[in-house]
Amino acid sequence: MSIRPFRDIKRRVTKVINVGNVKVGGDNPISVQSMTNTLTKNAKDTLNQINKISEAGGDIVRVSCPDKESSYAIKEITKHSPIPVVADIHFHFKRAIEAAENGAHCLRINPGNIGDINNIAQVISAAKNNNCSIRVGVNSGSLEKDILEKFKEPCPEALVESAIRNINILEDLDFFNFKISVKSSDVFLSIKAYRELSKVTNYPLHLGITEAGSFIPGSIKSSIGLGNLLLDGIGDTIRISLSDDPVEEIKVGNEILKSLNLRNRGVKIISCPSCARQGFKVIETVKVLEEKLSHIKTPITLSIIGCVVNGPGEAALTDIGITGGGKDSNMLYLKGIQSEKLDNKDIVSKVIELVEKKAEEIKIKQK
Repeated sequence: MSIRPFRDIKRRVTKVINVGNVKVGGDNPISVQSMTNTLTKNAKDTLNQINKISEAGGDIVRVSCPDKESSYAIKEITKHSPIPVVADIHFHFKRAIEAAENGAHCLRINPGNIGDINNIAQVISAAKNNNCSIRVGVNSGSLEKDILEKFKEPCPEALVESAIRNINILEDLDFFNFKISVKSSDVFLSIKAYRELSKVTNYPLHLGITEAGSFIPGSIKSSIGLGNLLLDGIGDTIRISLSDDPVEEIKVGNEILKSLNLRNRGVKIISCPSCARQGFKVIETVKVLEEKLSHIKTPITLSIIGCVVNGPGEAALTDIGITGGGKDSNMLYLKGIQSEKLDNKDIVSKVIELVEKKAEEIKIKQK
């Protein structure tokens, strides 16, 4: 037990699968994914976006394969991609076979919409032969016709029934290297479906609130939905679905995991909303620091508080802390201990210097 047991999250025990060189499930780190919005057949543009996703902290990336040109472009994309590539397939089973044969690390399919059992068997054979895992992607917007007729509308029971049906299909074909998702744009529906599915299977679960919307509403819906599930110990990999730059999805996903201490990567900034007591411009300072420190991948905590009401207390719990003071005199804390006073104009440069130094020290110790 940790010294702060109220923070402990007991993760659900799941099977481990491989998506390229990323292990998903078990006690492996919860991975963060996004999806490109370029034309996949344009490998150059797609790789440019993949590189940005990777630099932002993405572990896995998905690309859509709606046509033959796209599934064949997978070969060039996987050759140069810094992170594993998932091929997103709908309706045409041959695209899945082509993607697997051209190096896709994982196929995202819904067996219910790619044809009969013979088509599915051919996809599974290609996945086996090319060491390619699969994500069974059940979605409330594309449920099988008979299941939708049975339940009258998308509901948690319908998503779980579809997932179990698809699990059985893959297992009957002697294929077990897969993860599952049961997504909906409805937060309540998604949470209930994932909770119920987690009770009846131990395959790794890919979490997401699908079609969550633009940046602000989508981030909030995803935080509520995924946050509830992650607190329950449910979830092995996540994707934040936003109508925005895929890089923003990665940022939000990582922040959700950081807030729950499930994945500590990069600088975690604790900052106040500011008020008339602030000794320096907190909002502007935080924005600059977020941008200037985005390259840091080492876990470091930083508190930026505008006054002495909560500043010293927050600084006591972070690696580096700034507390605003009167007359352009702010206090720098290192591990909760007062270090030196700083003028307003020196805060940003000093913090960047200390964070980069701390990151380098941690790297050296880890070698």
